[in-house]
Amino acid sequence: MFGKRTTIGQEARPAAPAAPAPVARRPEEPAPAAAPVRPSAPAPISAAPQRSDQYFQTKSMVFGAMIESIDLSQLAKLDAASARDELRDVITEILALKNVAMSISEQEDMLDDICNDVLGFGPLEPLLARDDIADIMVNGAERTFIEVAGKIQLTNIRFRDNAQLINICQRIVSQVGRRVDESSPICDARLLDGSRVNVIAPPLAIDGPALTIRKFKKDKLTLDQLVKFASISAEGAEVLKIIGRVRCNLVISGGTGSGKTTLLNCMTRYIDDDERVITCEDAAELQLQQPHVVRLETRPPNLEGQGAVTMRDLVKNCLRMRPERIIVGEVRGPEVFDLLQAMNTGHDGSMGTIHANSPRECLARMEAMIAMGGYSLPPKTVREMIVSSVDVIIQAQRLRDGSRRITHITEVMGMEGDIITTQDLFVYEIEGEDANGRVIGKHKSTGIGRPRFWERARYYGEERRLAAALDAAEKRDERAA
Repeated sequence: MFGKRTTIGQEARPAAPAAPAPVARRPEEPAPAAAPVRPSAPAPISAAPQRSDQYFQTKSMVFGAMIESIDLSQLAKLDAASARDELRDVITEILALKNVAMSISEQEDMLDDICNDVLGFGPLEPLLARDDIADIMVNGAERTFIEVAGKIQLTNIRFRDNAQLINICQRIVSQVGRRVDESSPICDARLLDGSRVNVIAPPLAIDGPALTIRKFKKDKLTLDQLVKFASISAEGAEVLKIIGRVRCNLVISGGTGSGKTTLLNCMTRYIDDDERVITCEDAAELQLQQPHVVRLETRPPNLEGQGAVTMRDLVKNCLRMRPERIIVGEVRGPEVFDLLQAMNTGHDGSMGTIHANSPRECLARMEAMIAMGGYSLPPKTVREMIVSSVDVIIQAQRLRDGSRRITHITEVMGMEGDIITTQDLFVYEIEGEDANGRVIGKHKSTGIGRPRFWERARYYGEERRLAAALDAAEKRDERAA
């Protein structure tokens, strides 16, 4: 009969306990919330061929025999291609002598792995070769994460042990004259392509060395490409090009991983070739295309704690090097005071990045960083210095779906009493999300017809281009409405 269940095959099953009677609830009493279902951890993605424990044992045996049979000092004199060929010959001979039972593909994989261990960065090599990976995060020998399309994923990459991982970390930082060990367990460095590297080693890292690599794409992004990625509208990109061209003093604000350095690289493309540009960075990662660029990099203290060269030292020294533009890769301390002074004393078009979540917060952080330097200046004096130095703040943000957007192009206007006034030229408005969880939004013009830097644009002959970009943005918004 409808509503009854069959009892065939259920005679042997124990009777189910009677369900408890529902507890009466007063009308005003809310229903108890269901316990949240905790999603299971996703399986590691295959970033490299899966290896068995037997494979790693065989590899260790072959690696030990290879180290005993080659002269590392002679190997170091060869170029990378010749050294790899020599290693392949030695490893092939060892595999034959040891009668290792492996397929041809497994032998080729082992050859590549051992060559990467000796000449490259070991298990990191397949990750470094991929251009779609933005970050590599190694948490000890057993766990390696990557960021792809704004999302963090666990990989099947693993190291032989923590000793191998720390050796690779030392190899990376030694390329730029730095070190990481127990006496100096924290180190900032870079790869040869400019990718940013941070290492923190035991005893500070409890579960093994932690290595973080912020990779840079081989093909450098441009503002036109950011338009294709919907990071900024076409009209907004045109205004940014004009801002870079007419030497506005520029601060790029954003959180970690929001794309500040990428955007700074984009903006430097609009610096004229006849300008002398000096860059100051903790780890040199900016890649300017102009012919007259001087790149400066900070230096950590030596074993005795002496010889450190700070960002502030570099910015101060810049003023004696006859710069036309000063670019600070990341402003995070009292050097902001020297950068503001440089912007206000004839070095128009200087740029820098600051960690902040909004243009208003960026201004507040500048005040706080000046106070960190021990300057006992009245707050109004500090704000007047900021207003007279900074022309435009560009806010970059990483949204919850992993996409990156330029959310504000904001002008610093002046002072009203003790308050810094600003006006937005373009803002990004979130409208919702699609079925796949991707954020839907659009860049909108605020309708400002004559920005504060209009006269500067006229001086450089860009006022018609600026007016056309602002008019086009306003018309597009009217059509969308």
